[in-house]
Amino acid sequence: MSFFARFAQNRGALVGLFILLAIIAMAMLAPFLYPESPWRMVQRPFLAPMEVDGFWLGTDTMGRDVAAGLMHGAWVSLLIGLVSTSVALLIGVPLGAIAGYYGGLIDDALMRFTEFFQTIPNFALAIVLVAIMQPSVTSIVLAIAIVSWPPVARLVRAEFMSLRHREYVEAARLVGQTNRTIILRQILPNTLSPIIVLASLMVATAILLESALSFLGLGDPNVMSWGYMIGAARTVIRQAWWLSFFPGLAILLTVLALNLVGEGLDDALNPKLARERS
Repeated sequence: MSFFARFAQNRGALVGLFILLAIIAMAMLAPFLYPESPWRMVQRPFLAPMEVDGFWLGTDTMGRDVAAGLMHGAWVSLLIGLVSTSVALLIGVPLGAIAGYYGGLIDDALMRFTEFFQTIPNFALAIVLVAIMQPSVTSIVLAIAIVSWPPVARLVRAEFMSLRHREYVEAARLVGQTNRTIILRQILPNTLSPIIVLASLMVATAILLESALSFLGLGDPNVMSWGYMIGAARTVIRQAWWLSFFPGLAILLTVLALNLVGEGLDDALNPKLARERS
């Protein structure tokens, strides 16, 4: 059975993929449907959804279109989630691979270094890093990547430790392949499945972290994001419920979709585990 057939067997994963594609399409269409800045005042403040034609989700405290902010915010959230996860993988995968392959003192040193980052709560460390570097998309991406790479390193280390003494690895050593070649061509390709599954979940976590930082006022002041929209509306939640409801719903659906897709990838890439769960 092919990868796509195994993935399609998980109906929740298909639903998650559909939601995720819809959110990606929303982000890509934002510059065409709402070419003007989402910060621009377009109507009177506190218009309820559907109250005026053309403003389906109403307006916020400053008279800005909530729908425009929601669609432009989708691009920001997805971009930060994907880029920060990519940077975390670039840090965690090499460190985990080196620690798991060589073992000994190298493994001990790298794992103590990893544990140092794990002793500090992720969210607290992210707040400190963004505050030090000044709030911007770049600083948020770096902060999220720095707090996200330790689980990647531990996962890759465990996979390398279980694979480094397999027959095909020993055969590669016997024919004279270098350690670098063995790591990159023999072991690493066999660890991609769990890394891909973990990465899909990390994107969801990164979106939540970015939203929380923006809610606290540590987001980039030059870009519209879902977290900023919720944070700006928290003082008028009783007066204008829609200002926090719609961006909160967008975050919920995005994170849910990514988790469902991650579960589907796990089933498709590890069919044995899928059979055991069933």
